[in-house]
Amino acid sequence: MRLRLLPLLLLLPATAWAEPTLRPADSARLDNFYAAFGDAITQALASGEAEDIAAVTRALSGQPQVAFSADLQGDWSCRTIKLGGVSPLVAYSPFKCRFTATDRGFAFEKLTGSQLTRGEITLRDGRAIYAGVGYVSGETPPTYADLPADFTSGGKVQSDVAVFQRISPTRARLLFPSPAVESDFDILELTR
Repeated sequence: MRLRLLPLLLLLPATAWAEPTLRPADSARLDNFYAAFGDAITQALASGEAEDIAAVTRALSGQPQVAFSADLQGDWSCRTIKLGGVSPLVAYSPFKCRFTATDRGFAFEKLTGSQLTRGEITLRDGRAIYAGVGYVSGETPPTYADLPADFTSGGKVQSDVAVFQRISPTRARLLFPSPAVESDFDILELTR
């Protein structure tokens, strides 16, 4: 696995390893990752429908591997699973997503559905972190870097931050602690 990653890493310039600048509120969400997950999964398992509990169990199964690999690039199927908040657990139908290699990591974009997101996954403190902008279909959002430090969600555009975990060449997940709208924790399950 590591040998397949080596050619991709050698192509990245030294600046690719610089940590991304995160908004203070997003750093706080990442710092609270495990507490947000614990509260949300408790709600989901206590009150979710059996089919949705099976979906979240499947999405969370598997040991994370090396996050970045050349086989990550391309189109993926992605399924949003919302835990806690408005509803205890909701698993949506699959949508289309895409990874594209950048000079710092991978750009990510959810291409279909009413709620979209786009941003970049880079290495930060030993983890693959997604920093992006979530938005309602039809909106033209700014890039994450263009959001002011004190930006708050207006309901149609919000900052998104997540931990990225690749499980295999055909499975991955983005884990969103304390998203700005609707839920307490989101999982974006990615499959090929």
